[in-house]
Amino acid sequence: MKNDLQLVQLIVTHFKEIIREPGVIFWGIVFPILMALGLGVAFTKKGDQIRTIAVIDQAGNTTTQLTAIDRLFKQQGKIVPAGDQSPSRYEFNLVNEKTGNVIFRFTPTDWESAMILLKRGNIDLILELVGGNITYHFDPLKPEAQLLYLQLSKQFNSLPESITRTDEEIAPLTLTGTRYIDFLIPGLIAMGIMMSCLWGISYGIIDKRSKKLLRRMIATPMKKSWFLISLITVRAVMNLLEAALLFLFAWLFFDISIQGNILALAAMFLTGNIAFSGIAILVSCRTGNTEIGNGLINAVVLPMMVLSGIFFSYHNFPDWSIPFIQKLPLTMLADGIRSIFIEGTGIGEIYLPSMVLAAVGILFFSTGLKIFKWY
Repeated sequence: MKNDLQLVQLIVTHFKEIIREPGVIFWGIVFPILMALGLGVAFTKKGDQIRTIAVIDQAGNTTTQLTAIDRLFKQQGKIVPAGDQSPSRYEFNLVNEKTGNVIFRFTPTDWESAMILLKRGNIDLILELVGGNITYHFDPLKPEAQLLYLQLSKQFNSLPESITRTDEEIAPLTLTGTRYIDFLIPGLIAMGIMMSCLWGISYGIIDKRSKKLLRRMIATPMKKSWFLISLITVRAVMNLLEAALLFLFAWLFFDISIQGNILALAAMFLTGNIAFSGIAILVSCRTGNTEIGNGLINAVVLPMMVLSGIFFSYHNFPDWSIPFIQKLPLTMLADGIRSIFIEGTGIGEIYLPSMVLAAVGILFFSTGLKIFKWY
């Protein structure tokens, strides 16, 4: 009976240790609920889904392209002005009460522009019109592209022959840069830099502070800033090795190549490490509680992992959110690395985002160092 009472008292004691830390309650209970609420609203609401398709016509004439689309859909769609800087777009609204409405947005363009849009993940399918024939160009290994093809093909084939007679053909896109794996690998490299810096630097510092190791370190004749810079240097070298191994694997198994400037890639890689190392220092500058530290790190990592276009294009989110998403550090890093890999980008194109990333890292590092709590 006495031993049972001791067990109960120990359980109560440990439970009180947890609930006395408000940060633990927030990051362990409240924050996951908020994340579930935000993602649930974003991905389960019955809003209109917009699917953009690039339309190519051999004549290269916008009027010809729209006339061909108009002939296919007859009076089921409408022409929508897209502003002075881009050609008109043709929209066709597929209404479904159970699965939600789908808006097919056709944008007339040339092959070069269509390929760039495809590589960036802004579109999943290219529609080529040659007389009465339709050719679908898409990556057959990408589920979104397959679904889009099936939806469009069903609509085209459901039209009566009295309206139009069309033959369709599928032309799989397997060129380097147009596949989903080409889109994914640069994103994984960018995400690896973020995860490595946040967990490797932030959690390491928080763990050392909780174990009173930082108190012992500053008792030595050590310059405090050198301690943090040494952590950043080691982490950057590890990130380089990890990224190189990932690229080597992708090159051997998927024939991934770097089409852009190597110096531009090095600049993006370096400034990305600077940015997330600075963020990591600021995140870990005060707390010595590992559970609160986990929450702080996840608060930085999880939103950017979801929003920044690592696994799918962030253009799937509402239009009003795109400008905010593009300003996130992970978005700038992923877009920069991806443009170098698959678009052939050089130094001139990545100059601005690399400077912004470097400035973010330096600012955050300076702020974190100024308010850093060593014990």
